[in-house]
Amino acid sequence: MKYEFIPLPDRKPLKWPDGHRIAVIITINLEYWEQTRDQIEPLYPGGPASIPHPVPGNVPDYVNWTWREYGQRVGVWRVLDRLDNAGIPASCTMNAKMALERRRIVDAVNERGWEIVPHNWAQNDILTFYSGEPEKEREIIYRTLEVYQECVGRPARGWLSSSLRPTALTIDILKEAGLSFFCDFLNDDQPYLIETGHGPMVCVPYSNDINDFNMFARGGMTLEQGLAALREQFNVLYEEGTQSMRIMNFGLHPHVIGMPYRIRALTEFLDYLKEFENVWFPTRAEIADWYLQNHEEHIG
Repeated sequence: MKYEFIPLPDRKPLKWPDGHRIAVIITINLEYWEQTRDQIEPLYPGGPASIPHPVPGNVPDYVNWTWREYGQRVGVWRVLDRLDNAGIPASCTMNAKMALERRRIVDAVNERGWEIVPHNWAQNDILTFYSGEPEKEREIIYRTLEVYQECVGRPARGWLSSSLRPTALTIDILKEAGLSFFCDFLNDDQPYLIETGHGPMVCVPYSNDINDFNMFARGGMTLEQGLAALREQFNVLYEEGTQSMRIMNFGLHPHVIGMPYRIRALTEFLDYLKEFENVWFPTRAEIADWYLQNHEEHIG
């Protein structure tokens, strides 16, 4: 994959439509972990574990599997409730196995009209397993997109790899399949173009820093520390947006932020966002479509 290195001072100002200063993307990651595989080595965890000691891949790791399942049974509904109360949409990512095994959650998001982005086949089945085997990688991607179309009811527009682990060929396969945006990279506060063998893709960057895992689960922040970090991130980007627009992504995992003792961080941050004017809550597809039409005004 190829993209130009153009540092921020060398870009022209980029203005969101309708005078918006910042695009805020609340990302709910709807992830499904397989219980077992026919292998002795431990399953790739696809995220931090509640108890880190690994077990063989052919033995169910019930403690970690059920910890994550809390997000599907309880946590996600708490998160949806807070977003509904705030009147703010999410842009969700979804493993194909989530659609097959937990269709009720996918339908609930789809009924709200929110964006859903394919997020690989299963959370523990990352694309780098297939590095050097492009046909196997292509098969996984296309199988994921088929399940997406069947369950969501429309073609996919973009992609976020599980654990943000694409191969060097992933983006070419995605463009070949007709997708228009890609979210695996962490290197910017603005969209930019990535060239592929089939035409340009828009990178809509993700964030691992502004993410409930790295803030609360890995980072051990208190709620007040997490809220302070969220507000500070927003404040700086909102101010910078007077000159050239910015994106703020807040990544959520229902078994992390959906815990009762953490949900206030989401509730109060959503309330904080509503105090400001010119805040846009777009889908990633809206950003990609707009940027494809306007990128030359940014980076000619």
